[in-house]
Formats: sequence, structure tokens, C-alpha cells
Amino acid sequence: MMAWIIALFIPFFIDPWASNHFSICFFKWIGIDWCPGCGLGKSIAFLYRGEWRLSFESHWLGAAATFLLAYRVFNLLRKNFLITKPTTI
Repeated sequence: MMAWIIALFIPFFIDPWASNHFSICFFKWIGIDWCPGCGLGKSIAFLYRGEWRLSFESHWLGAAATFLLAYRVFNLLRKNFLITKPTTI
């Protein structure tokens, strides 16, 4: 569950306007310039700053990824911390 929460909050700390940054992209490491996931974190960072157009230009699935991450975190928190009372007959 912590991995999902971390994935949701790391883009708060990304500087989306920086041109050079550290990347964990396997494709970049082996020298391939195009990757279907690259730009997703930058897109979410722009989205958190209210830059909708730049978010969409960075990666068109940024808003969907943010929604899915938030939905997953919410469901995990609800499942793990929701206390249900046993029913009596």
C-alpha cells in the first residue's frame, strides 16, 4: 500500500520545468529515446500545479493515472482501516 501512496505523492516534488533530471526508465538506460511511460510523472506534476494543458502535452494519460492511483489508495485504506461491527442474529 505504501508504494501506491508514494507513487501518488512523488510528483509533488518533481520540478516539471527542469530539462535534465534523474530517470529510472530502462529504455533511457539502454539508449532508446522513446518510451510509452516517460513523461507520466511530469504530467502528474503539471496536473498538481494546475497546468492542465502542459500536463496533457507531457503525457495524455497523466490525469487518468492520477485518478487510478488515488482510487487504488482510497480502496486500500478503506479495506485496511474500515472497522465493521459483527452482525448479531
